[in-house]
Amino acid sequence: MYFDGAVNNRGQGVGAVLVSPRKEYIPISIKLQFKCTNNMAKYEACIAGLEAAMALHIQDLDVFGDSILIICQTNGNWKTRDDKLIPYNTYLESLVRKFRNITFTHLSRTKNHFADALATLASMLDISAAMEVQPLEVRLQWAPSHVNTIEIAARCSDGKPWYTDIKNLILGKGHPPEASGKERRSLQKLASNFVICGEELYRRSFDGIQLLCIDEDQAAELIEQTHEVVCGPHMNGKMLSRKILILGYYWPTMEADCYAYVKKCHKCQVYANLIHVPPSQLHSLTSPWPFSVWGIDIIGKISPKSSSGHEYILVAIDYFTKWIEAALYASLTSASVGRFIKANIICRYGQNDRDLQRLVEQAPVCFVGL
Repeated sequence: MYFDGAVNNRGQGVGAVLVSPRKEYIPISIKLQFKCTNNMAKYEACIAGLEAAMALHIQDLDVFGDSILIICQTNGNWKTRDDKLIPYNTYLESLVRKFRNITFTHLSRTKNHFADALATLASMLDISAAMEVQPLEVRLQWAPSHVNTIEIAARCSDGKPWYTDIKNLILGKGHPPEASGKERRSLQKLASNFVICGEELYRRSFDGIQLLCIDEDQAAELIEQTHEVVCGPHMNGKMLSRKILILGYYWPTMEADCYAYVKKCHKCQVYANLIHVPPSQLHSLTSPWPFSVWGIDIIGKISPKSSSGHEYILVAIDYFTKWIEAALYASLTSASVGRFIKANIICRYGQNDRDLQRLVEQAPVCFVGL
């Protein structure tokens, strides 16, 4: 069982959900018609869930909630000192003794989203005693509504192209006889984007170009011709669908069909670019104080060279303050780098000659690419 309570400016509500071992969900959502605190609402949610479990003759129950106060008070880890919560805790303990095995576990709010949604729904609704609210049904829809309408039209046309019902509607032949009212409205709205030129059906695009509507067999041939014949560059699914749009063709599932075709193309799988670099974690370089860690890099050879003959740039960046030190050189050697570090980094920021050798040997200098 999962439980949660919600208190906001619209009201108070509690939510609980019972989950069976077969993944059957029994939701419970209650609107509280009295003023209460957030902890009182969570106690109400837990009690409502336990009473529903008792009504279903459940003996073994695992209870989960995101309120650490209620979980610890029920388990006996914390004492209940609030006068408003003492009656709730006493009644909850009496309900716990009626179960054979029951456990209370605390979990984060992100894992208790189902009960939280039920509690929020109950708190936000304005329900009166005269209202009769039917059970809430949540359905799954795997595609946009217009795609579903096209698929229904295709199934009802007995092997005819997907645009048969749209074309008949534009020609004034009416809606399909088996279509419902919602399907008729969706088909009417969808047909407003199509036009007939001669005997062919075209779809108006956003840029004003009319796209020729083709059936499944023509679409399969067009994908093959565009992807891998003489001028086919074996492009990916997204570019392939965009290329077909530029050529002036359209069908509702063109992007999904292009992705599926590219996944089945043998040459695309064999000659695809392979990343041979093994994945590894990124290691960030941190600096605890200013000017303790520097990154140095050489830029060059620069062509053409400057008017003074300089061809190289030596750049040093502090990791903490992002301070930059740079110098120009006609030719760069290790001695030049040493003099640059001494003059622009060590001596400039207050180091004396006695510590110079020690700092040069121990300075954590990291070479990075700019």
